[in-house]
Amino acid sequence: MAAKILAVTNQKGGVGKTTTTVNLGASLAAAKQKVLLVDLDPQGNATMGSGIDKGGLAKTVYHLLLRERTLEEVRMASPAARYDLIPANRELAGAEVELVDLPNREVRLKEALEKVSADYDYILIDCPPALNLLTVNGLCAADAVMIPMQCEYYALEGLSDLIKTIKRVRSKLNPSLEIEGLLRTMFDPRNMLAQQVSDQLQQHFGDKVYRTVIPRNVRLAEAPSFGLPALVHDRNSKGASAYLTLAGEILNRHHEENVR
Repeated sequence: MAAKILAVTNQKGGVGKTTTTVNLGASLAAAKQKVLLVDLDPQGNATMGSGIDKGGLAKTVYHLLLRERTLEEVRMASPAARYDLIPANRELAGAEVELVDLPNREVRLKEALEKVSADYDYILIDCPPALNLLTVNGLCAADAVMIPMQCEYYALEGLSDLIKTIKRVRSKLNPSLEIEGLLRTMFDPRNMLAQQVSDQLQQHFGDKVYRTVIPRNVRLAEAPSFGLPALVHDRNSKGASAYLTLAGEILNRHHEENVR
């Protein structure tokens, strides 16, 4: 059976996108799922957060997209997070320009992942916070999109732009692309505006909004500086616990979909 491929994306930066990809990946791996994480962001934060030094890498997703290396040559294990990783670093920024004139430029990641999809239960793609060719590659490769977002004033505006983008990709490149769910991140229940935005999301998107809410949490914020998912850094923290709950919610959802 092929893996469920989720693109974790939001055109707005600083919403907990990479934190979600790394911690959800580690939580699914802790639930005995085989996970591959693809870092598609030139900042390489998901690579660093998985305990891999991005500076010393000779083979990355950049070489995979340009077809200079195979997926097997680029893939590596993250001992800290217990998943496999296709890493990224600053070199990936150049791929944007180099891909423009190449054939099948939007589906290069999709074609690479098709060869290993049966080896995994979940493939998570950490997309950059911009709508560019890298993000389009992520959206073309994915079955569904997970959208992490903060419950703040500008979030809904950014969300409508992202949904337009997803619709465009669906109409031209990937007709089966769905919105998997919206994840409320860095949530502070004492903030009235956060509560109001959260209520609006639930009214508009219903059960597309995950029941799990990711709180603001110091341990979650500091874990990347140790090159660890929160689950390994401090398993008892509220942040780690929230991502374990999210993994459980996703596994239940997909189990119910498969039973239908």
